[in-house]
Parts: sequence; structure tokens; C-alpha cells
Amino acid sequence: MTHVTISIAQALQQACQGIVHTDARILLQYSLGVNHAYILTHPDQALSSAQQQLFFRLVARRMDGEPVAYLIGECDFYDLIFKVTPDVLIPRPETEILVELALMRLSVNYSNRILDLGTGSGAVALTLARHCPQASVVAVDLSPAAVSIARENADNLNINNVFIATGNWFSELSGEKFDLIVSNPPYVAENDPHLNQGDLRFEPRMALTASIDGLSCIRTIIAAASDYLVAGGWLLFEHGYDQAAACRQLLEAAGFAETFSHPDLAGIMRVSGGRL
Repeated sequence: MTHVTISIAQALQQACQGIVHTDARILLQYSLGVNHAYILTHPDQALSSAQQQLFFRLVARRMDGEPVAYLIGECDFYDLIFKVTPDVLIPRPETEILVELALMRLSVNYSNRILDLGTGSGAVALTLARHCPQASVVAVDLSPAAVSIARENADNLNINNVFIATGNWFSELSGEKFDLIVSNPPYVAENDPHLNQGDLRFEPRMALTASIDGLSCIRTIIAAASDYLVAGGWLLFEHGYDQAAACRQLLEAAGFAETFSHPDLAGIMRVSGGRL
């Protein structure tokens, strides 16, 4: 069959009949190995047959619901780029708030000890490590596949002040103390209808769901955190859209002070925490 040559502009136009423009542009950049500026300045450049086949194959998969980050194998988070696969959650903008709130409680020039529970791709741990080069960061995840990806991201980003290990929450950390504990744990209720919608359908269920009310992992973390924090240390974690009040109650019952909840950009309370 004769290959019909199409331009960058034509490829985008065709793809946008099935997916949104931003997704189409990112997939086209990936297919061509170019950046956004190149797409803007070369609208008439023709795609090769291989480029065209790859691009429209990715567009079809996106139309079936596969997340863009999994299709191209990477995702921007904060100011870094992370490798992601279906073995880890896709880092989301609301989780950047967890990083911001953590950085506010750390001194860049002080050798803080930081623990990231359920690290996944390593996005939170590695971002904190990059911005606090004097800190010592420990990141744990129950999934060996996730730990492998987090380690690969540490290597790719040349971040050396992180120790990444396989473990079930605090199970491998006996006797250790930290200035700050952060977590983006599973917090979606098992029967939440959102699990069958959008990108969540393709993400690892183990990293998303936690019991009937979504709070079981958060309860576990709060109950044990005081044994692993120095006096005055902070615990900060992400949670669901309707869990802030319950999270603050759990923190206060466990002896935490200065408890708070902080909204995401949509005004939804997304991160809670307290000080020991």
C-alpha cells in the first residue's frame, strides 16, 4: 500500500479528532524525538512512514484510555522528569503540594533525615533529595518493581543522597529516626467508582486502594510514625478529597500537634500533617 505523506500539522489535526490537543502534541513529540518548540516551528515537515505508524498507534492506544505517561514512559514532576511504567502510579500535580509543604519544613543546608513511605517511582523522595542535597533520604515501597524503577530514576537523575529499599511501611526501619516522614499512600476506597474511570483503570491497584473507607494505610502510618520521628519531627501525607477531617482526628489522637490540612489547586484539602 502506498504511504501517504502527511505533515506535522496534518498529523496533529487528524489526532485531535480522537484525543485532546495536548496529548496529541506530546505523543507526536515522542514519535519524532523532538521538543514542543520544534513542533511549533516545523508544521510543514513530513513524517516518515515509521514515525507516522508509531504516532497513530499511540493515538489509538490513548483513545482506548491508556495514560500518556505510560505510552511515552515518562512524566514531568516538580522540576524533574521521571521514568514511569504501569508498575507505578503516575506522579500528579497535586502531589507537588506534598513536596512544597515538606520543603517548607526543611533546611536546605541542614542534614535532615527524610523518609518517604510508598515511594513508587521515587518522585517525592528524589525531588526532596535534589532540593536538599545535605539531607539523607530513605525511600521504601512494598513493590520490588516500583523499587527498581525508583532506583533507575535516581541513577538517571544522578541523585546520590537516597537509599531505596523494599519494605512494608516501617518494617525495615527498626531503630531509625527521621526529621520528616512523607507519604502518598493508597487512599482510595475499594468501591470508589473513579477506579473504573480514566487513567486509574491502568494504574497499579495496590498503590491506589486501601480498605472500605480508604484510610487503612493512613491509620497504619500515623499509628507507627511517632516511633520513627525525632522530637519536633513532622509527618505529612496526601489523602483523598473527603478525608481531611478524619486524618486530622487520627493525627491528634496519636499525639501530633500543629495539625493542619492544605488544599490543592482546585481547593480540595489534599495534604494533612502534624508535628510530634
